[in-house]
Amino acid sequence: MDNASARNMWGDYLDAHLEDAFEEAPKAIHFCDNEEDANACADLVRSGVKTATSHSLLGLQYRNERLPKIGDFIVVTNWEGTAKCLVKTTKVKLIPYFNIDSEYAHIEAIGDKSLAYWRDKYWPAITKELEPFERVPRDSMIIVCQEFEKVFER
Repeated sequence: MDNASARNMWGDYLDAHLEDAFEEAPKAIHFCDNEEDANACADLVRSGVKTATSHSLLGLQYRNERLPKIGDFIVVTNWEGTAKCLVKTTKVKLIPYFNIDSEYAHIEAIGDKSLAYWRDKYWPAITKELEPFERVPRDSMIIVCQEFEKVFER
């Protein structure tokens, strides 16, 4: 783990949870592609409002990233990389974009938490994500829906 703040948070968590000492070190991430939204999302996760995030399956494949799995830990940071909390993946579902429902949009907690708002924000983000691979999103594309719970914060 390159991020010292995230490494320190993981160490603090392990001090109190030795049962997880042999778990793979978590990756440190910030949500969104801009400072304002990344910091807002970190605060929402920390407060327990945001309990999900989404990935395009195609984007993960092109970046050679593995699918998230139940039990994965993630250190959520703000834009600057300061660790805000640690979350643990509780559920992973592969769902076509057109089948994302309002319940899922609500727990992802973007904007007003509506499905319409989620779609308005997600479509441009996924378009930008796929551009380097000369791919375009489709309604039938698979979305990796990852749910998590906050397990630690300082």
